[in-house]
Amino acid sequence: MSKITNEELLGSIKGKFEDGVTAISEPFGLLTLETSREKIIDLLTFLKTDAKLQFIYLTDLTGIHYPENEKPIGVIYHLHSLVNNVRIRIKVFMADDDVKIPTATVLWNGANWMERETYDFFGVEFEGHPDLRRILNVDDMTVFPMRREYPLEDPNRVDKRDYFFGR
Repeated sequence: MSKITNEELLGSIKGKFEDGVTAISEPFGLLTLETSREKIIDLLTFLKTDAKLQFIYLTDLTGIHYPENEKPIGVIYHLHSLVNNVRIRIKVFMADDDVKIPTATVLWNGANWMERETYDFFGVEFEGHPDLRRILNVDDMTVFPMRREYPLEDPNRVDKRDYFFGR
């Protein structure tokens, strides 16, 4: 079993998607890159079906919220090539008023529950998903709890005042 280096992997990706990948980095040796929602399915399909790369395992799919960024909502994909023993992280960021992205269930059936969880907590709408509805929160909930849109604590709570703790 031969391991592909990050340089070889990045060369294969850049050969197919020249300007389609940006923000390339290697935190802790994990190749990480960003792409657009228009190119995400093409990139994932290439990584999965390429005979040399074979990223056949979708390890994780989740969301993230950086409220200070221009595009604050992100979807993060972690893929693993079991044949080559290498992993890759792919990020797609979107504006918070337009959080639609194509579904990865066309490639991995296991993406179904991960996308439902990401929708439930971050409000990302996966277009083409076979059953996109809340999975852990109540159905009539109107907010997305993992977005950083509200203060962490109620500022009117009196039991958290400093004088209760001798300060």
